[in-house]
Amino acid sequence: MLNQSGSSLMQAGRAALAMLALAACSDHPTAATLSAWSIDAGGRAAVVADVSPSSVGWQQLARSLIAANNMSPLAAARMLSALGIAQYRGVSAVDSPDRDGVVPANGIASGGRSALEAQRGAVAGASAVVLGFFFPAATAALEERVKAEGNSTSGETHPQFVRGLELGRGTGDDIVARVKTDKFTTPWTGTVPTGPGMWIANGPPAGATFGGVTPWVMTSGSQFRPAPPPAFDSPAFLADLAEVVSLAQNRTGEQQANALFWNFPTGTHTPVGYWNETAAGYVTSYGLDERAATRTFALTNAAIMDALIGCWDAKYFYWTLRPSQATAGIPLSFGLPNHPSYPSGHSCASAAAGTVLGHLFPDRAAQLDARVSDAGLSRIHAGIHYRFDIDAGEAIGASVARLVLRTGF
Repeated sequence: MLNQSGSSLMQAGRAALAMLALAACSDHPTAATLSAWSIDAGGRAAVVADVSPSSVGWQQLARSLIAANNMSPLAAARMLSALGIAQYRGVSAVDSPDRDGVVPANGIASGGRSALEAQRGAVAGASAVVLGFFFPAATAALEERVKAEGNSTSGETHPQFVRGLELGRGTGDDIVARVKTDKFTTPWTGTVPTGPGMWIANGPPAGATFGGVTPWVMTSGSQFRPAPPPAFDSPAFLADLAEVVSLAQNRTGEQQANALFWNFPTGTHTPVGYWNETAAGYVTSYGLDERAATRTFALTNAAIMDALIGCWDAKYFYWTLRPSQATAGIPLSFGLPNHPSYPSGHSCASAAAGTVLGHLFPDRAAQLDARVSDAGLSRIHAGIHYRFDIDAGEAIGASVARLVLRTGF
């Protein structure tokens, strides 16, 4: 979130150096070497191995900060999209040849060490600025990491790293300026409608103004607004409601475990972070260079962000009640989310990420489609969504992803 509580920010500041030690170690590379971070006796971050691409480590640090600060999925999507786009624009600023998607054999693209250092500097500069904006208590630790990365090879900062760092900070500043005016903090002043088929709130509605946040690529949150859901008490509505009742009442242990897996409560990297981590795993296992890596993060995270904007626009346009509000006797796997049912946010985000990653890594497309379906079914098994919620969410996510892939950055 833009405004974190004081205690959360202090926690982030104390934990940030420790997070640096973990920020690039979750995925084992096949063609690129991730860095290992350590903390010396003076509490300073130190890098003990080179990193390519460095954006993987910064993205992992961002996921750690999401968890440490209990960010909501919506706030996490906003932060990760800003980070990914800033990184990609920073690398593009120092890397004039158009090499999107190129996979170098040794992790170092044309231009050799100078090009690699410039790219690493750009990623570091953009990342420190964006993450420092969202997590100001971690600013000192972030700058310590920048310094350590600059000195990671010979103990002296490469001049091209300095050049990239300056350009990256510039793109980071541009993205932060844009985020400051994106309407994310607009307060909600409306009222919850009442009547048959209307959602019943449990406190202030969550994300009620998120559909009005400025998208990265869409023209507005309503660009891919779906048709209305089945009318309340219509045969189509009752059929989907009966499915939820049957599946929830006969939920297997495996289905319960799957519902809990996809829930990602506070204190985790959220569903948005799951797809970010998936992208990082592909970047690493395919040995992508920095430009291709940052492009992957930019496209994936922007698609998720815009898909969620479209999803929340539809949620608060239709105000559809949850299944357990339509009939008694549905055992829930966890607490009911405090926002309307239609469409499913999980399906919007998952389909957006799955479509982008399936395009970038076509040999993983079938696997990704299965994960998207699994995420959607988990919400039906949990008793909190209808199938028409899932279908509409997947349609929004796929539409946004195709737009992002056509438009790019």
